[in-house]
Amino acid sequence: MSMKATGPVIADQSLSSAWWTPRLAGPIFAAAVVRLTLLAVILARMGESILVQTDTKSYLDPGINLLRHGSFVADGAPDLLRTPGYPLFLAVTSFAGLRFAALANVILSVLCVLLIWKLGRAIFQDDRIALGAAWILAFEPLSITYSFLLITEPLFLTLLLLSLERMAAFLRQRRLPMLAISGLWLAAATFVRPVTYYLPAALALGLFVVFARVPKLRWQAPAVLLICVLPWLGAWQVRNWVETGYRGFSSVAEVNLYFFNAADVTARVEHKPLGVVRGELGFNCALDCDQQYYLYQPYLTRNPLQAGWNQSQRLDFMLAKAQRVIQAHRGVYLRGRIAQFFTTIFRLGSGSFDNIFYSGGPIVFSLGSTTLGGLLYPGGPNDTSKFALGNHPIYGWLMLAKAYPWVVIEKLYFGIAMFGLYFFAARSVYLATRSVFGGSMHGASLWLLLGTLFYFFVVIGAGGGTEADARLRLPIVLILCILASAGLRRTKSIAQ
Repeated sequence: MSMKATGPVIADQSLSSAWWTPRLAGPIFAAAVVRLTLLAVILARMGESILVQTDTKSYLDPGINLLRHGSFVADGAPDLLRTPGYPLFLAVTSFAGLRFAALANVILSVLCVLLIWKLGRAIFQDDRIALGAAWILAFEPLSITYSFLLITEPLFLTLLLLSLERMAAFLRQRRLPMLAISGLWLAAATFVRPVTYYLPAALALGLFVVFARVPKLRWQAPAVLLICVLPWLGAWQVRNWVETGYRGFSSVAEVNLYFFNAADVTARVEHKPLGVVRGELGFNCALDCDQQYYLYQPYLTRNPLQAGWNQSQRLDFMLAKAQRVIQAHRGVYLRGRIAQFFTTIFRLGSGSFDNIFYSGGPIVFSLGSTTLGGLLYPGGPNDTSKFALGNHPIYGWLMLAKAYPWVVIEKLYFGIAMFGLYFFAARSVYLATRSVFGGSMHGASLWLLLGTLFYFFVVIGAGGGTEADARLRLPIVLILCILASAGLRRTKSIAQ
């Protein structure tokens, strides 16, 4: 069996480059209604505070400083942790209030539905697959949950989709201006979330392989992509070096390695609580999460000699110490990363949704923790201990379903959506890899999708802190929506 198009194939080049079809009105309208209704209900019942996450302030402060004073400063020093993409966006949109900033995020989330249709169309040249991907994303629970919270994801995903769509269009039409635009969108996405910092190099290598037998494009395509991305990233690194002596793009790598990864290894080796080890390193989340911790007194109290050091010197120290800890206990570190990877990949991701709808006391069970109160259960439970599912999971689930049915319905929705995406996307990949080795541009576009998917899997496994946050999976979810739509379409065709 081959992964051939099962719907109407796009033959007209002008139609292929279109940005709208009347059939797209359905998923876009549905996505807008779901997200805007949820936002309106939340604001009416709980106010603006629910929109603010633990890291919102770390984006808003430097963004406001950049707009008002022309300097990207936070914690009384040049901000090396954040890059200016989302801070600037949040500062501009929040001038009219946090509600308007949340509305801007929702608009971007709805725009992603259109863009995923466009990308799916470019990859498979099939209207039904593209439209199916749009419908899936419209109701995908993880995307809905993070659509209105004041975090980077809606803007980052929008820019990433714009870049991938132009890249797929280039692979189909071989027009270098399309590739240049893709590079610019990718640079913008990296300024929002540095997680794509190494993606340009990976894509350039992929372009070289794809066009290995095309003399000019073999070198032109990778060069154009890198020229349109690297100077922008390099300019920001020059800024960091001039102002602080730090030569990197973002200090999030050093911060994560020192306060999260190395702390986790030390806690496992010394059999101490993770919070205690972090405190010994100078971490104090009471100040505010996701700040430049090494600038504050708790860190300097434990490292008094660094009081006269600049930011670059402190970060170099943190990196070197973290690397020594990890190298001394490679096995412990590797086991921790593997556990964090699978937890992130298979975590339901309903935590933020729970905080909105069930904001009372906690209910602990095997898939994580749920809190009750909020919109659906304002009073919260009187006794949560009877719902603990560790010892008697089936009995606990039955009791929970009887007392708080919406909690179980929500978990089932998140679980079915997650495993459904994985199953049909895996089926799509299986069928696709049997038919794309012929070297066609259709195959190259599909490998763009699969290569990007692999990149984000690697990033989740190798990078980040120790907290398995399902929001890290959102770039993967976008690609899974397209692949799952193709897998669904192919399965339906076989059944028929």
